[in-house]
Amino acid sequence: MYLYVFLMADGLNTTYLTLGGYVDVHKYGYFYFVFMLTIFIFIICSNSVIVYLICVHRSLHEPMYIFIAALLMNSVLFSITFYPKLLIDFLSEKQIISYPFCVFQSFLYYSCGGSEFLLLTAMAFDRYVCICKPLQYPTIMRTATLKLLLVLAWLLPACELAGSALLATRQKLCKFLLNEKLYCDFYSVAKLTCGDTKVTQGYGLLVLTNLIFIPIFFILFTYTKILIIIYKSSKNEKKKALQTCLPHLLSLINFSILSGFDTIKVKVETSIPQMVNFILNLLLISCSSVFNPIVYGLKMKEISKQIKSLLCQDKVN
Repeated sequence: MYLYVFLMADGLNTTYLTLGGYVDVHKYGYFYFVFMLTIFIFIICSNSVIVYLICVHRSLHEPMYIFIAALLMNSVLFSITFYPKLLIDFLSEKQIISYPFCVFQSFLYYSCGGSEFLLLTAMAFDRYVCICKPLQYPTIMRTATLKLLLVLAWLLPACELAGSALLATRQKLCKFLLNEKLYCDFYSVAKLTCGDTKVTQGYGLLVLTNLIFIPIFFILFTYTKILIIIYKSSKNEKKKALQTCLPHLLSLINFSILSGFDTIKVKVETSIPQMVNFILNLLLISCSSVFNPIVYGLKMKEISKQIKSLLCQDKVN
């Protein structure tokens, strides 16, 4: 059974959808709440600490570290957007969401995801210039270039996905249950509509091409060039290059796997057990935000050194 409600607010009808992916909330709601609240606090603290260290230490005011700070700030924004609603739902009798907020949540979900992928692409470009064109690095990676890449990484997904949000608001709903979902996304919302979705699907493919497929080809190009240079380098240079590229590659692989799985999951009708689907949904919105600060905190030598210094100061105080 699911709930479909119309509420009168200032003379307007508000449509509420049911999020059908929650499992045994009436039994384990408090456990889910405490567990995910712990994850949420860890995400906010770990990402924020690294961003803070990069901001205050001049030795980390380099393009590579600034991109890392931007990536972690994106994770914080994503978590602040989704976790409060998730935590409220764990303690609620009915897991519902208004349709306007559902569209807004879908917009933020894909916008933050697109920004993360474009930031990872910008980081690949930074590593490519650093390793393949070291003499031109100061000229290419100027402050103006850095600002342009950051602005594009955040604004391009937002502007393109604003079109998807506009199309979603104009669709008429015939179903009101987001089956197997803990949150909203445009593809799941499109499956609730009863009109022709060819325009929506076509626009979605265009956005997917611009934000995913083109960056993937660019990343493959940069790392092909990087691997060729590394192969021809000395043992010491290989080690240094791998140290700076490995955290980025780990983040890229992790995010690509999550994104690919999410895309397949929403587009292919599969009979996944409800509890497995519930866990997978939680992993999709948590894994990247937890994984990135751990990888960059442990694997980036300068960041790791500053974290150790911060911890030592706390012990002394």
